[in-house]
Amino acid sequence: MANIKSAKKRILVNKTKADRNKSIKSAVKTSIKKVEAAVTAKDKEAAAAALLNAISTIDKAASKGVYHKNNAARKVSRLSKAVNAL
Repeated sequence: MANIKSAKKRILVNKTKADRNKSIKSAVKTSIKKVEAAVTAKDKEAAAAALLNAISTIDKAASKGVYHKNNAARKVSRLSKAVNAL
C-alpha cells in the first residue's frame, strides 16, 4: 500500500476511472450484441433501431476517451456494414 498522500489519492482516482470505463465499455458491448442479434435474426427494422442506439453509445464512449476515435469509427463501420447487408 502507498504511504505518500498523493500516491493514495492516485490509487483512489484510478479505481474510480477504471470503474467508470468498465461500465461504459460494458454498455457498448451490450449495444453491439443487440445489433448483431438483430442481424442474425434478419430483422431489418430492429437492426436499424439497435444500430442507432449503438452508434450513440459508441460515440459517447469515444468522446469520453474510453475508446480511441478510430477504434470507435471502426466499430460503427462494421455494424453499419452488417445492417446494410440485410
